[in-house]
Amino acid sequence: MKRRALLRTGALAGSLSLAGCSSLIETRAAGVPPVPENRPDGIYHPSHVEGMSMIGTGTGGDYAVGLMYSYPHRFWNVNGDSVSLTKIESDDAVHLMASVWDPETMTVIPDTGLSLEVYRDGSLVSQEAIYPMLSQPMGFHYGANFGLDGDGTYDVRLSVGAVSTRRTGAFAGRFAEPATVEIPFEYSEAAKNELSFEQFDEAVATPGAVEPMPMEVLPDSFAPLESNLPGTVLGSGTSNGARLVVTALESPPAGIEGEGSGTLQGTYLAVSARTQYNRMVIPAMALSGTLTRDGETVYEGAFDRTLDPGLGYHYGAVVDGVESGDGLTLSVDVQPQTARHEGYETAFGGLMGGMSDVSISVR
Repeated sequence: MKRRALLRTGALAGSLSLAGCSSLIETRAAGVPPVPENRPDGIYHPSHVEGMSMIGTGTGGDYAVGLMYSYPHRFWNVNGDSVSLTKIESDDAVHLMASVWDPETMTVIPDTGLSLEVYRDGSLVSQEAIYPMLSQPMGFHYGANFGLDGDGTYDVRLSVGAVSTRRTGAFAGRFAEPATVEIPFEYSEAAKNELSFEQFDEAVATPGAVEPMPMEVLPDSFAPLESNLPGTVLGSGTSNGARLVVTALESPPAGIEGEGSGTLQGTYLAVSARTQYNRMVIPAMALSGTLTRDGETVYEGAFDRTLDPGLGYHYGAVVDGVESGDGLTLSVDVQPQTARHEGYETAFGGLMGGMSDVSISVR
């Protein structure tokens, strides 16, 4: 058995192929196309997309978990400012993907930490620490490549960690304990080889993205529509494929405490980060901002990662009011610490490096 602390990508529920794409669905036997050349500095259309199949779902503690599998994938792992390609290894049999969500609100939960063990007849076959991942068809999920011992029945044990991200509103106090979920997996190489494999031609390496695959059993990882965000939307801007939408609430959500006890007072600025195409949530950044008024700095500091039922996963800070004419500058201090499927490795900092500041003028 070999342990790799690396991560992996995926697609979506059931043996589904992409909707609305005009390309040939082929067998994967011919191999995976090479990484496209002349990729743009940002999100681009990948060379191919692989289908996936649902294994099952389960619940434990505050969490619901879904488990899926696909062909082994190449992906780009992210560690700080470093982005490195992880190739498919000869003993990789499948790519296992997991989604974690709140069963009450169907909100996908990033930042849990997740590990996965595969057993057969009570014996450990493979184990991995699987990390956050972004793919164009599925959005945010957890994944890794795994080796197996041939066709047969396996038991997959997923260990979900406690959420360290700040939780507010109805999420305050929840997701504070780890949980374990076990899901059986009936594996057949022949069934795996029937999964769709979609290869593209003219669109490859051009700006844009494939359409998300339709969710059936699982909740999607879309960020809220701007029209559905609580508060008053102040504006938005795009930085290397990440669109940052800012909304202001008259008071912070419950759970944001100041010195002593009680909720911190002031205007709450929430930054909802989503992909430029398809509105997929972008977690695990370090974001800071500066709010100025009449040439004076009103606020300068961090926008903390926060999980809220209404705002979704976002980055928030409490400021001393917002007025017309104010200027807000947002800076990504650390790019999203998520691995990337093809088409995202050059975005969000990625291989090209760096994310420009986003400036918004309050009307």
